[in-house]
Amino acid sequence: MISKRELAKEKIIDVSNAMYNDILEGRRPKLKFPVRSLANARFDKEKGTFVLIGKEKERALTVNQAKIFAQTVKMMEFSKELLITNDFSTLREAYYVSKNWGEARFDDQQPSNSVIEDIEASLNFLREELGFIPEEDGASVVGPLKIVDKSEKNEELKIDCARLGSGAYNIPNDITKLEFETDAEFILAIETAGMFARLNAEKFWKKHNCILISLKGVPARATRQFTKRLNEEHNLPVLVFTDGDPYGYLNIYRTLKVGSGKSVHLADKLSIPSARLIGVTPQDINDYDLPTHPLKDHDIKRLKDGLKNDDFVKSHPEWQKAINHMIESKERAEQQSLAKYGLKYVVEEYLPAKIEDKSTWLP
Repeated sequence: MISKRELAKEKIIDVSNAMYNDILEGRRPKLKFPVRSLANARFDKEKGTFVLIGKEKERALTVNQAKIFAQTVKMMEFSKELLITNDFSTLREAYYVSKNWGEARFDDQQPSNSVIEDIEASLNFLREELGFIPEEDGASVVGPLKIVDKSEKNEELKIDCARLGSGAYNIPNDITKLEFETDAEFILAIETAGMFARLNAEKFWKKHNCILISLKGVPARATRQFTKRLNEEHNLPVLVFTDGDPYGYLNIYRTLKVGSGKSVHLADKLSIPSARLIGVTPQDINDYDLPTHPLKDHDIKRLKDGLKNDDFVKSHPEWQKAINHMIESKERAEQQSLAKYGLKYVVEEYLPAKIEDKSTWLP
């Protein structure tokens, strides 16, 4: 089976040959890229994620675009070298490598990152499959999961995430080479590191045969890819446990489930449409009489903006009802507020009840 990296290398060569033929035949070489914004996307309710609607931008070898065109071609060449040598580059390293490109060098990292994202969108490969990895790694994982990696001698290395003592496995920057073995029944993705630590200490994963993943706020790309692969390759439902607030719902959960505006071109590769939010919901705040904090003006603005402009929210009446509920109550609650009933309450009472009662979940 041909690897994604090998396919990516062939795609780069094909694009390069097409530009070369244009030059031989007297035509200006050019490249086309999907527009990477929500202006070029619509929410597909059937798929449960955003899909591109076909808007493109063009980059050609003209006087006005000569520098950015050269930078794009040089970055594609650098990607091909990484794939041929089976190496990788962080985004920061790629920026500094460009300092050797003469007039095509980048003067700031953001334009360098943007060119890599353009190439990613154009070739339809994740940038990790093109040899570029982010600076940040993923979050923590524990539970009935064996991760098959390779040692420095290219020998198979198997990590058992159920035998890590009081610790957890840290998802690496690049998960494309990992393989998984598991008999877990579901994934529980958790917003805060503190709640993840509580559930791990109480061996929640052992009692309920599930994999715990700490999201560490808005999940990093590596975390999203890792979770999506487990979801698709092992048919594991993804249940999400966040704080009961606008950020938990419309930033953390929404990013995991349907993707972000910045990476809308990768919605099919990073989003998990089947994910479900099990708590803390606005209704939970009432039902469990949780201690709360008042919503701030920017929180209410975020909720109202979601109701008005977010196609994901507008496609789900359940979310519209929940958000209106929160706006009316003007209150939010943290995961840790469940400690009102004791430190073990979330492990022994709240989560088992929520997992069992699907009628309390949000889509």
